Amino acid sequence: MNEYKLKTPKQAEAVVGTYKKIEETVVNAYKKVEDTVVGGYKQIEGKFVDAFLEKVEDDSQGSETPPAAEE
Repeated sequence: MNEYKLKTPKQAEAVVGTYKKIEETVVNAYKKVEDTVVGGYKQIEGKFVDAFLEKVEDDSQGSETPPAAEE
């Protein structure tokens, strides 16, 4: 049956073409909104990191010892 395919009338091809144009427009709009939101989030995250966190040297591979408690 691989030698056969479904006949598509000209109207069907026009409908599919219109659908693809609409789909492309919607997807591009979604991507633009997503990029804007993610960009805003990254700016907020960057400002948070700058304000509240500081870089530390990684000498001990994550095995930080807490300071000794004074008794």
